[in-house]
Amino acid sequence: MRNRRTIKEMLVGAKDAAELMVDLAYAAIFFGDDALAREVLRLEDRVDELLVELRAVCMIAARTRDDADQLAGVLSMAVSIEGIADAAEDIARVVLKDLGVPAQLRDDLRHATEITGRVKVRADNQLEGTTLRDLELPARTGMWVIAIRRDVDWVYGPEGDEVLRENDVLFLQGPKEGLDTVRELAGGTARELPAPVVGGTLSHLDRAVDLVVELKNVSEVAVGLAYSAILLRDTSLAGEVSVIEDQSDELFHQLEGWVLRAAKELEDPEELRGMLHLAAASERIVDSAQSMTRVIEDDGPPHPIIATALSEADEIVAEAIIAAGSRLQDRTLGELKLHSETGMEVLAVQRGGRWAYRPRRGYGLRVGDRLLAIGPEEGAPRLREWAGDERPEGDDGWIEPDEIEH
Repeated sequence: MRNRRTIKEMLVGAKDAAELMVDLAYAAIFFGDDALAREVLRLEDRVDELLVELRAVCMIAARTRDDADQLAGVLSMAVSIEGIADAAEDIARVVLKDLGVPAQLRDDLRHATEITGRVKVRADNQLEGTTLRDLELPARTGMWVIAIRRDVDWVYGPEGDEVLRENDVLFLQGPKEGLDTVRELAGGTARELPAPVVGGTLSHLDRAVDLVVELKNVSEVAVGLAYSAILLRDTSLAGEVSVIEDQSDELFHQLEGWVLRAAKELEDPEELRGMLHLAAASERIVDSAQSMTRVIEDDGPPHPIIATALSEADEIVAEAIIAAGSRLQDRTLGELKLHSETGMEVLAVQRGGRWAYRPRRGYGLRVGDRLLAIGPEEGAPRLREWAGDERPEGDDGWIEPDEIEH
């Protein structure tokens, strides 16, 4: 008989699975990979199972009106997580239904700072029987293992002492050139990607593609900021999510116009269907992220289980302001390799009152830039050190999970 899971365990499991679904769904688009898309559907089943059980347990646990009021926040979180998972499934089905994605879109996605990939540990491999710590994959390849699937079981955010086994399916994030290295270490072969389409004058389709990529970027940032806002109980971060939601609406409206113009240029306008499905799903992810932040906008603190669940993964938000003479000044994100070196992933950069979301590898940093990043708690002080940000810990910046009042 299976042990009954706690509300916190179910919320953590659903959150982690939904976030992984988004990463894998976009990766399935990037590679045109049916196997990655099917992994998204596997995870969607897991999210559904967890949230059905979560709702039942919440109903049983609500013995008083006060219990019900506080658990309403947990259920609201569950609805938002479900919305993110459903949107990720819709993105994956763009691949599985072969709705068509223009080659220009895949080319544009290759400029992303990081990609997500799936690698199976095959019989003739160099990974089996070794811990992740000893393998040092981030240092050797730039790739981080974000999850492992063993048959039907999942390990999210595996620790350094996790020992890899034959037939493990690894999900990794990092630079695209690192994925082939891991694939070869796992006993596979490098993946041959088609050559990029060489274009001349910027077409209507090019403009539509740019908008789809921007919608993808803002959707990923919105989810990260929403979780961060709730974890830190920071209404200003919740406000940024609302700004992104307004921006995503405008981007989608612009996209519709460029798609209609692009349809006149193409021999087969059917390939635009996939773009519209992808953009609509990205917009729904942003809507779900904004909905999630309402748990800290209502009167009274959210249920302590929510903060505990969101701090379970040991990820925190780090804010750093770049000082003159620092290691980050006048360097690009690609040159710095921040994720590999500090473990922190840059969600956004604020410059002159404007935000750049999911900046690319070629994005150059300047003195006075405000970075917002997410990652393990030990990475935050290192990021601040690199930025030359000497403000004391907790001063308008990162806050350790242990400091959150429950």
